[in-house]
Amino acid sequence: MKLLLDENLSRRIVPMLEMGFPGSSHVVLLGLERAGDHDIWIYAQQNDFVIVTRDSDFSDMNALYGPPPKVVRFCRGNCHRKVVAQALIEHREEILYALSEAGRGLVEIL
Repeated sequence: MKLLLDENLSRRIVPMLEMGFPGSSHVVLLGLERAGDHDIWIYAQQNDFVIVTRDSDFSDMNALYGPPPKVVRFCRGNCHRKVVAQALIEHREEILYALSEAGRGLVEIL
């Protein structure tokens, strides 16, 4: 599973995720820093990414359009990038399991 980190998460998280989520990237690293949410949604859909975000925009799009792409919403407050990376790694199996369920397009990390 490849993760696409939204602009509201640090791009410095990407190398920390390589072991658990190989092929992951960040919108800035892909030249999408000026792209709107809909364009990022389409990019993730076409390139088999799961979007990771802090805000509700992609959760709302998931409810409106359904997957793919699937979405992981990081609901914890402002925290250091290492905390975000660690949470994603610690919840990796739960994320994989939940997003493998038919019709499920959203996982929230609280």
